[in-house]
Amino acid sequence: MEVPGSSKKMIATQAEMVEAKVPLSYRDQCAHLLIPLNKCRQSEFYLPWKCEDERHSYEKCEYELVMERMLQMQKIRQQQKGQQSIPLFPKTANA
Repeated sequence: MEVPGSSKKMIATQAEMVEAKVPLSYRDQCAHLLIPLNKCRQSEFYLPWKCEDERHSYEKCEYELVMERMLQMQKIRQQQKGQQSIPLFPKTANA
C-alpha cells in the first residue's frame, strides 16, 4: 500500500493492525515494527531493558518519518517564499 508523499510503504495491513489492537494514532508506516514490539513488551512484562532491538528499530523508523515530513514542509515553505502567504499570527488592531 502506497502512502502519498512518503518514501516508505505501508507493510502492515489494516487487518493485522486491528488484530494486534494498534491504536489509530499509531497506524502509520512503522506499524509493522510496533506489532512485534508490543508483543515483546507484553511477554517481558514491560521491563525497560528488554526488547531494546525492537524498540530501537521502531523509534528509528518513526524518526525517519518525522525527518521526511520536516523536509517536505521545508520545500513547501521555500516554494511559498516568493508568494504572498497568510501569516500564522495576525497583527492586532493596535500594532
